Amino acid sequence: MKKRLLPALSAVVVAATAQASPPTEHFKGEPADTLSQAVANFSEHNQRFAELLAQDELSLEDLGTIHELTYTLENALEKINKEADAMAVDLEEVHLGSETGDFERVQSHGANYLEAAQTLVP
Repeated sequence: MKKRLLPALSAVVVAATAQASPPTEHFKGEPADTLSQAVANFSEHNQRFAELLAQDELSLEDLGTIHELTYTLENALEKINKEADAMAVDLEEVHLGSETGDFERVQSHGANYLEAAQTLVP
């Protein structure tokens, strides 16, 4: 009897908990369609996050704000990481082009690399 009661009781507790807790709202966050937009969002939202963390205590409202900020920060990081991967490819092409004397390869990939690099770190 005890073996049957425990799973049934556990199921009731889980079901009651699921009904008592409101679903977590999910936000899309601000888009990061370009590297420039991603860097701007990353900088701005990290600043807001730092201001909140600098407080002596965080309220539930602060945690909600931080939760929302993370969506935009995640979008920004995803774009920055993709662009950094592309930068690494371009830089490798510059490296290989410089080894083989391929001026066109160095110039085209170098221009792409520098455009992204200077956007990421002005």
